[in-house]
Amino acid sequence: MDAVPFYAPAGNEVALFEHAHRNRLPLLLKGPTGCGKTRFVTHMAARLGRPLYTVSCHDDLTAADLTGRYLIKGGDTVWTDGPLTRAVREGAICYLDEVVEARKDVTVVLHPLTDDRRLLPLERTGELLEAPPDFMLVVSYNPGYQNVLKALKPSTRQRFVAMEFGFPKPEAEVDIVARESGLPPGRVVPLVRLANALRDLKGQDLEEGVSTRLLVYCATLIRSGMPLGEAILSAMIEPLTDDPEVRKALLRVAEFTMG
Repeated sequence: MDAVPFYAPAGNEVALFEHAHRNRLPLLLKGPTGCGKTRFVTHMAARLGRPLYTVSCHDDLTAADLTGRYLIKGGDTVWTDGPLTRAVREGAICYLDEVVEARKDVTVVLHPLTDDRRLLPLERTGELLEAPPDFMLVVSYNPGYQNVLKALKPSTRQRFVAMEFGFPKPEAEVDIVARESGLPPGRVVPLVRLANALRDLKGQDLEEGVSTRLLVYCATLIRSGMPLGEAILSAMIEPLTDDPEVRKALLRVAEFTMG
């Protein structure tokens, strides 16, 4: 089995995932962009020794993209399973990242897999697949981006066991960023302090705060020799906004925080 990817638990999420998998329960992860949801699922799939199919959902994703479709190969029309169908057949873990971005027909397909039936109907082939015990459905979304047009309906949310993710505590985030980037912890500390100062602006000048992922990018640039100011601008300021005035305000926060 491949090595288990590094993940630093913040609470009881590992135990909850294991209990959900053991009891054949679907799982919903809620949290901001870049806070570790995808890494957590990858970690847990390796920890449990299960194959993982990850789908990044988007506006054009349809139910057929998940279940499969007929394709022409060598002059023949051949059915090709989608990632969800492959996961069901193999008893794998299927992870739908940002599930609310997909089209509405996707949730209709998921419903029979998220109750005691654990079934996947394939209308085009006439098959009715019963999920094996090891199959698990995991979905995620970012509540900060939700609106009336793109929201997970209560009838869908209540089919899942759910957990909320946030950014790690400062000392834990320092360890994570140092480990992932190779930058010494002492040099990571002020970057984490700056990230938290910028996160405090969420809802005022920013839609979203600095993710742990961006922190790792910034630390990686610094470790490779990029000057501190340039690394912060490229990895912690520019990705957050296109507004010149907001950008200036963020730079002032960076100058004040970093001294």
